[in-house]
Amino acid sequence: MTSENRRTADEAVGTSAGALFELVRSARAVTRSELALATGLSRTAVAARLDALLALGLLTAGPQVTSTGGRPSESLRVAHDAGVVVAIAIGRSRHQIGVHDLLGGELGSVSAEHEVGSPAAALMPRIVAVARDLLAATASGRTVVGIGMSLPGSVDPEEVCSVGSPVLPGWDGVPLEPFLRELGTAPVWLGNDADALAHAEILGRPELRDALVLKASTGLGLGLVADGRILRGHRGAAGELGHCRVPEAAGRACRCGATGCLETVAGGWALVADHAERHPEAGLRHVRELVDLARRGDAEARGLIRDAGRHLGPSLAFGVNLLNPEAIVVGGDLVGAFDVLAGGIRETLFPAAGELATRDLRILPSVHRERAGLVGCAALALDHALAPHAIDLRVARR
Repeated sequence: MTSENRRTADEAVGTSAGALFELVRSARAVTRSELALATGLSRTAVAARLDALLALGLLTAGPQVTSTGGRPSESLRVAHDAGVVVAIAIGRSRHQIGVHDLLGGELGSVSAEHEVGSPAAALMPRIVAVARDLLAATASGRTVVGIGMSLPGSVDPEEVCSVGSPVLPGWDGVPLEPFLRELGTAPVWLGNDADALAHAEILGRPELRDALVLKASTGLGLGLVADGRILRGHRGAAGELGHCRVPEAAGRACRCGATGCLETVAGGWALVADHAERHPEAGLRHVRELVDLARRGDAEARGLIRDAGRHLGPSLAFGVNLLNPEAIVVGGDLVGAFDVLAGGIRETLFPAAGELATRDLRILPSVHRERAGLVGCAALALDHALAPHAIDLRVARR
C-alpha cells in the first residue's frame, strides 16, 4: 500500500467496536496495542470493545505476534465459524450457489446449467431449494448473516432486481428478495456480475488497490476498483463496456437492440455466432465450448478469441488513461483462454494508452478463475454483513 493510500485508510478509522473489528478483519491492526495506536483509544476502551466482540463470537485468539519491544502479544482474528453467507451467481445459462464462512472460505457449492431465457418465477425457486439443501449439509446450526447475489447487466440493489438486461429477458423489475425469504431473514445484497468479479479480486488480492476488472464471457462488463473501493456510478451502471460503440462494429446488431456495440465483435455470444456461421456443423452453443476448442489448439477458435482481445484493447485504453490502474484483471468464461485473449489485448491497448499509464500496467487472470463470480458474491455479502455499522448494530442489540 502506498503512503497516500495508507493515509487515506487511517483517516477512515473510527473508534466503535465495529471499527475495531474492521481493523482486525483487514489485518491493519491485530493486537490490542496496535488497535489502541490505530484508534487513539485507551487500553481500557479497547478492551471493553473487544470484550463485546469476543462475547458475540466474532473474534477469536490468533497466533502470538512479537512486538517491537520483543515481548510477544496475543493477536486477534475473525472467527470464521461465527456465521455463514450464501452466494448466488446467475448467468445467461448457468447458475452457481455456494455457502461460505466469514473469511470467504467455501463450505460447499453447486453449479448447474439452466435453459436460456428461464424466467425468474421458474428459476429462483430451484436455486433457493438448492441453497436450502446446501445450508443443511454444510452449515447446520450456523447463522446466515447475509446473501450475496449477482446478475448480468445493470441491477437495482435497493429493489433487488434486474434493470434493462438483455441477457435475462423477463427479469427486469421482478423483485428477487421475496424468493430468498425461504432462506431466513438475512439481508440480501445484489450486484452485477462485473462488480462481483471485482469483489472477488479485492478478497483474493487485497494489495491490489486500483484495477480494471474485465468480465469477458457471454457478455462484457467492467468492474472498477479505485483505492480499494468499487465504483458503481450514479445508478449502478458504471462499467457497461460491452455497449460502447466502436467503429469496427458499425452496422452489427447487438442483443441490446442497438447497433455498433463492442459486444458484437468481442462478446462471447458474438464469437460463438461467428464460429457457427463458418462451421455450422460444429454446433457450438456457448462460449465455454469455444474456449475448450482454443485450449485444445484449434486455430480458428484461438483466432476468434485473439481478435476479441484486439477489439477490447482500444476501449480498455480509455479506462487505463482515465483511471491509471495498476492492473487489468480478466475473468469470466474467456479466462479459460487467458493467454490468447490477453495477447490480443496487449497488441492494441499499449499503443493506444499513455506511456505513463501503462509503464507498470499488468494484465492478470482472475485469482479465482472460473469460480470468481461465486467468490465475489460471497465477498459482496461479507463486505456488507461485516461492515462497521452492521457490527455496531449487533453489539447494540446484544
